[in-house]
Amino acid sequence: LILAGYSTVAEVCANFAISLGYQVVLCDPREEVTRDLNLPGEVEFIPQLPSLYIASPGTCTPSTAVVAVTHDPRIDDLAMMAAVKTTAGYIGVMGSVRTSQARADRLRRTGGLTESEIDRIHMPIGLDLGSKTPAEIALAIMADIVRVRRGRVPVNP
Repeated sequence: LILAGYSTVAEVCANFAISLGYQVVLCDPREEVTRDLNLPGEVEFIPQLPSLYIASPGTCTPSTAVVAVTHDPRIDDLAMMAAVKTTAGYIGVMGSVRTSQARADRLRRTGGLTESEIDRIHMPIGLDLGSKTPAEIALAIMADIVRVRRGRVPVNP
């Protein structure tokens, strides 16, 4: 699991992912955000722009999930633009339906992404559980990653 940027949701996702047996990498260059990180020891922290890490040869494989949950388009959009160029098996970004539509338009217009690339991105991310808290959102995200990994179709496509 590559967490593109830190947030409280990313922190809970990291904990869930570790409990599920995932190797977890968190990338975030924002020193003001990551200065006092308190992540589990199993999480590899890379103080780098996530898009640069994601684009590194061999970083993403079909078993890789890339998740962006910062609500910062400078982090999230760049991560999505890099991730769709890889073989990552799951790519997702947090945001409401309206935010996701605006992001898709922005990724088409300024990112140059094709419809098939945009279709690879799970947005809004996660299963629709009506999640509100960081833990509920992280649960929905990790459940969706497991669903995709196990080859299950969405309950309400």
